[in-house]
Amino acid sequence: MAENVKAASAVSQTTVPDFSGWSCPLPLADYPTIVMGHGGGGKLGNELVEHLFLPAFRNPELENLGDAAVLDLGAAGLSGGRLAMSTDSFVVQPLFFPGGSIGELAVNGTVNDLAVSGAEPRFLSASFILEEGFALNQLAAIVDDMARAAAVAGVKIVTGDTKVVERGHGDGCYICTAGVGLLRPGIQVGPHRAQPGDAILVSGTIGDHGMAIMSVREGLEFESQIRSDCAALNGLITEVLAAAGGAVHAMRDPTRGGLASTLNEIAQASGVGVEIDEPSLPVRPEVQSACELLGLDPVYVANEGKAVFFVAPEAADQILELLRAHPLGREAARIGRVTAEHPRLLVARTAMGSNRVIPTQIGEQLPRIC
Repeated sequence: MAENVKAASAVSQTTVPDFSGWSCPLPLADYPTIVMGHGGGGKLGNELVEHLFLPAFRNPELENLGDAAVLDLGAAGLSGGRLAMSTDSFVVQPLFFPGGSIGELAVNGTVNDLAVSGAEPRFLSASFILEEGFALNQLAAIVDDMARAAAVAGVKIVTGDTKVVERGHGDGCYICTAGVGLLRPGIQVGPHRAQPGDAILVSGTIGDHGMAIMSVREGLEFESQIRSDCAALNGLITEVLAAAGGAVHAMRDPTRGGLASTLNEIAQASGVGVEIDEPSLPVRPEVQSACELLGLDPVYVANEGKAVFFVAPEAADQILELLRAHPLGREAARIGRVTAEHPRLLVARTAMGSNRVIPTQIGEQLPRIC
């Protein structure tokens, strides 16, 4: 008995996180429990990754902390080239929303994580966590949406799993996906590769997905319905990389935490400053109105069908033209630049001509948007 108590005590001591290096002001050190903000793409989630998951799982592939891990088969002593692998979980409510559903979101989200890593998405897995009592016709509609989205993206769902939890424990349906893609030869992109002088492009309007979700939840009505931008971007990115791949240094899809979190992450990873021109940000009028009603900033609102490109300045006009020629990039815009000044900070030039620092948020503005 005494030996068992000692063993249990030893396990307890070794599994308590060391909070001494954690800088986040909420609420980890004093109240070491998970809060909703840990899933919001802000500082809380970043610190969880940096101080808990990364030390436990540390390896060179993980340390890149990109949208997908790059796996060099040759370096591992295996035949073949380079693969990209990504995984994601989807817990959005409502399950069906203007412009999409949790099924489309699950496919497109993983496809986009692979695509912005420079890979050609090929295969996905899909795992369903279903709540007891969930309607089979709703599940069938979600699965049909996933099948259509996979066909549009040109990927196959090749394996999966299903679990059922007790009524009241699952919120209907959660979906977890993982994806594998092939890295294009000669393409080197990543969050650490942004360089001073790079132009920053975004493939279209920001904030559409997050505000589509919130407009349903809050019962907001506008002259034009706000629709999610949920879409697979691998076709658009393929065209850009085929024409000007060497000029593309970094790509990200600004999902949780929105454009601001994505730009801050790349500024941190590359050790550079990022400057954006606020008047150049493409925001739909109805999205802007909804944000003002709810006291939100569009730069922090999630997107599910947009990509941000950090590109060599001499190629910016060519890539912008390529984006605007694609159906998913018609409203693409050049929104800023990379600078050696104010490293690791995101600074916005306002319409009044002043500058403001846009920090990474602690948690998130919008709960459960993906």
